Amino acid sequence: PDAKPVSPSIDDVLDLRGLRVDEVGGKLDHFLAEALVRDRDVVVVVHGHGSGALRKYVREHLRGLDLVERTRPGLAQEGGEGVTVVW
Repeated sequence: PDAKPVSPSIDDVLDLRGLRVDEVGGKLDHFLAEALVRDRDVVVVVHGHGSGALRKYVREHLRGLDLVERTRPGLAQEGGEGVTVVW
């Protein structure tokens, strides 16, 4: 309830829409590593709504990474459940 929308730049967004679960693991890890190098505090992963399989995979994968401080679903103006915001 106290979440505030984030304003990422184009470099802070990873769009995975249209990919299959088995295609995203490396892309997601590479994107997060690059975000660390660029000293980004927050990034947005766009996975879309679809069947929910990609969303589930992304969120579970992020939970298992030590470099991820926290995550939340997107707010309505950020894309809602179609995105995951990552710190």
